[in-house]
Amino acid sequence: MGGTRGYRSYRGRVSKGRVVLIVVLVLVILASVAVIWLQDYVVYDEDGRAHVVLPWQEQQPAEEETPPQNVEVTIQEPEQPERLAVFSVSAAPLTQSAWQEERIAASASSSLVYNAVALTLKDSAGHICFAAAGAADGTVTTAEDTAAALTEMTESSYHTIARMSCFLDPIAARADVEGMGLKNTGGFIYYDGNNQNWLDPNKPAARQYLRDLAAEIADLGFDEILLTDLGYPTTGPLSKVNYGGANRTASVRTFLEELRADLAEYGVAISVELPAEVILAGRDDTAGLALADIAPLVDRVCAVTTAEQIPALEAAVTAASPETEFLPELSAYGPEVSGSCLILPQS
Repeated sequence: MGGTRGYRSYRGRVSKGRVVLIVVLVLVILASVAVIWLQDYVVYDEDGRAHVVLPWQEQQPAEEETPPQNVEVTIQEPEQPERLAVFSVSAAPLTQSAWQEERIAASASSSLVYNAVALTLKDSAGHICFAAAGAADGTVTTAEDTAAALTEMTESSYHTIARMSCFLDPIAARADVEGMGLKNTGGFIYYDGNNQNWLDPNKPAARQYLRDLAAEIADLGFDEILLTDLGYPTTGPLSKVNYGGANRTASVRTFLEELRADLAEYGVAISVELPAEVILAGRDDTAGLALADIAPLVDRVCAVTTAEQIPALEAAVTAASPETEFLPELSAYGPEVSGSCLILPQS
């Protein structure tokens, strides 16, 4: 007899269509959830386009950069005082104690409030009162603390002026007669009426010697260089001077042009001391001095004078060069002096 008749357990198969439908439904549900979640992270740019920025992609907002501005920078040179009131330091060479004493005395002056100081660094005897590397042998005279004293002076609040004798220089002239000295017609060094010797302005080596010294003075930090003893001698047997065929005024003008070019990088002012009579007359052909040539090449023209002569001297300098100031050198200050002035050392 066959086995018992009845129902057997059934393991039916799920159709492939149903599986695909289930998968699609799951994906739709996931996509819907993702769209809902991502809505919080949709951002729009300036053009209206949407972007998704996920949390881990977010950065701190960058600070808005300010576009660079075209800023014009003006470098302004230190202005010189409109009115100079200059006292003179007589110490040569300068020492720290002498500088302190002279400064205190100037500050205590009741007649004039000084804002500038003048000091001789090369005198008419040929002595150089600082450690000049280019000085001729036997010309340098300094004290142990001269360098420190000069630094104190140039770093002070005063406008500093260095006096520098030019062509009247017996030591350097005799040290190199052929290259720099002014000679007589016999071929020897010329002696003027004071038995002194001069450098020849027509000789390039003589001009270069003075130019190098002036550059060293500027390098010390002085604000101004006051040139004295400019030109050729005017005393002694002048008919015996060997000028070498030079145009004397042209030689002096050339020196000032060369010096001005040398000192341009330092920003130092240039002054020149002329005799009062030369300023009033306008020229001295013997010395090779022509005010119309000299004044435009310098910042100030100075002269040892009196208060009564100042207006006439100022007018003469202004006529030669409106931009050039006249600075009177006076033995003492008086209430009749209203402009700039330099008070000479008291003897």
